[in-house]
Amino acid sequence: MTDTRADIPSVVERTRPVAAGAPVVATHFLGDTAVFVLGEEALLLVGKDGVERRVPVHGGAILAAACDGDRIVTGGDDGKVVATDAQGESTVIATDQKRRWIDQVAIGPGGAVAWSAGKQAYARTAKGAERVLELPSTVGGLAFAPKGVRLAVAHYNGVTLWFPNAQSAPEKLEWKGSHLGALMSPDGKFLVTSMQEPTLHGWRLADGKDMRMSGYGARVRSLGWTVGGRWLATSGSTQLILWPFQGKDGPMGKTPRILAPTEVQADVVACHPKQEVVAVGYSDGLVLLVRLDDGAEVLARKPADAPVSALAWSPTGSMLAIGAEDGAAGLVVL
Repeated sequence: MTDTRADIPSVVERTRPVAAGAPVVATHFLGDTAVFVLGEEALLLVGKDGVERRVPVHGGAILAAACDGDRIVTGGDDGKVVATDAQGESTVIATDQKRRWIDQVAIGPGGAVAWSAGKQAYARTAKGAERVLELPSTVGGLAFAPKGVRLAVAHYNGVTLWFPNAQSAPEKLEWKGSHLGALMSPDGKFLVTSMQEPTLHGWRLADGKDMRMSGYGARVRSLGWTVGGRWLATSGSTQLILWPFQGKDGPMGKTPRILAPTEVQADVVACHPKQEVVAVGYSDGLVLLVRLDDGAEVLARKPADAPVSALAWSPTGSMLAIGAEDGAAGLVVL
């Protein structure tokens, strides 16, 4: 039976529907402008006033997207890396010489940008200097450290830590298996990767001590840090899983918190930028807002026809963008 959460507070009536017209693969905010990344060719920009603009950015599928609040950088199967601002102005940052798929992108401090094609990772500083790193296998994820130009590159059997501006050899963090995503903690002390298996792996960067976060029913496809980096919120189960990162050892030897249990898979999580609240999107279309201090829930979207595929908070936390696999979308104004 589908869980409607009929007995909890609701903000569903505050939703402004958006007809994306294509599967939504990611959502971000450029100031007060919501950006719905569509599976093919375009971005849909929706202003706070409800005005919609469809911006073509790629000549095919959009495979990756990252945002720093000022611009959104996308990678496509047309071999291009494109940056787009809130006015809908797009600039091609790079075009792969072999027209290979750009399947990972990341934005770092000071306007640095990284992307990958096949077994190569590229990094470009704000000054335009570009570097390339050869990896042992296809790149599975990219993540910049919060300070300085240091890039974590996830791949088969581990992660490579790379300073593109330095001549020193990259550092290797090894763990067997296929690492398909990477995320640095806000304080720069921890690195976490998602894997092909239903598990996460992490390292404390000061000494390379590693940790395994398991117990999931499915592959973890979405994860993010709560405000201040106190918790790592993750999908991959029929509830919201939160790993503690308050101490110097992170989740080592600790069990996660479990909130918002349902009968279906949690597919997407998005952490509020100002409060310890997490939006959770489920495979039946349900979206819940979960307050961490007491586990209280607010209904943000009722179950619908397709899984939730994307969630994002505005910088102030006053709006939540929701996208689904069938092109249904909305903007919740709180």
